[in-house]
Amino acid sequence: MPLSLKPPRPGKSPNWTIRGTYLGVRLDESTGTPDEALARRILKVREREIERGRTAAPITADAPVGPSFVEAAVAYMEATGPDPFLGRFDAAAGKWASGLIPHFGDKPCAEIRQAEIDAAAIALYPNATPMTRNRQVYTPASAVLKHAGFDFKIRRPKGWRGKARVDWMQPEQAFRLMAVAKAADPEFGIFLAFLLYTGCRVGEALKLTCDRLTIGEAFAYLAETKNDDPRGIHLPPFLVAELANHPRGLDRGRSKVFRFVKCGRLYTLMREAKEKAGADVAFVTFHTLRHTWATWMRRYGRLDTRGLMATGAWRDAASAARYEHVVVSEEARKANLLPTPTKARRRAR
Repeated sequence: MPLSLKPPRPGKSPNWTIRGTYLGVRLDESTGTPDEALARRILKVREREIERGRTAAPITADAPVGPSFVEAAVAYMEATGPDPFLGRFDAAAGKWASGLIPHFGDKPCAEIRQAEIDAAAIALYPNATPMTRNRQVYTPASAVLKHAGFDFKIRRPKGWRGKARVDWMQPEQAFRLMAVAKAADPEFGIFLAFLLYTGCRVGEALKLTCDRLTIGEAFAYLAETKNDDPRGIHLPPFLVAELANHPRGLDRGRSKVFRFVKCGRLYTLMREAKEKAGADVAFVTFHTLRHTWATWMRRYGRLDTRGLMATGAWRDAASAARYEHVVVSEEARKANLLPTPTKARRRAR
């Protein structure tokens, strides 16, 4: 029997089901959505996966199933902090609302492979861009599965990188944003200064503990980064002075330097700071501070691409090379020698 959609049964799950056999592969699984149109799109995704031979290996009766997705997701958030894209627990209703947790539910992690993640992206964000689907489905799903021990290479949706853009702030804009943030919440202002003067990603900065910070030596140590490489960080004098005035002090052992977690409140603080700082910083995100650090290191620190890589903030030259265009080359400065109406033309030799 070819693959077909089965409608929801009264009193059962409200979601459509895919059932049947295609190219010798038998399926009997939920689409995770009550929308018939979306269910049909998910069916097509499953057919393409089967055609390409990318289906998950069959789960045998004696194979260890492992944790369910909800169990793995909860364990992941207990270790790293809340993630709005995984889900939000509605205490009043006694269930998870929105996100990947209610989508996958009790499905074993061992049964969640490329096709299931592709289908989740379509079901949860039918009209979203590849970048949004990557950020809100592929990345958190990969993190949960990897944390649970199911580490396989996940293909990202085509176009997930988007167009390469490097936005940065001029010094006056950055100083104004930090001042406004510090006035509203001193620790948040110092947090922005840390991102701006170290080039750390938000997640890296939030993991930093006080015992890894040596103010007297202007040094911080990140044992874990996005690239899985440890990184030593130099703290410029301005940042040392800011950290020395941390409202909660830094003599707190293995406590985290900053009290924030990567959740809605942190982004609210940034939004409020931008609104007070002026319309010309509306484009700023937390990652803009990393771009600004790299740009300033090129423009004012005189580092080239190799120099940026030597800081340890990037593993490959392609990523660091994005900042080459923020400085003018010596060759381009030769334009100063071009003839003008007020300057005699030199004969070319």
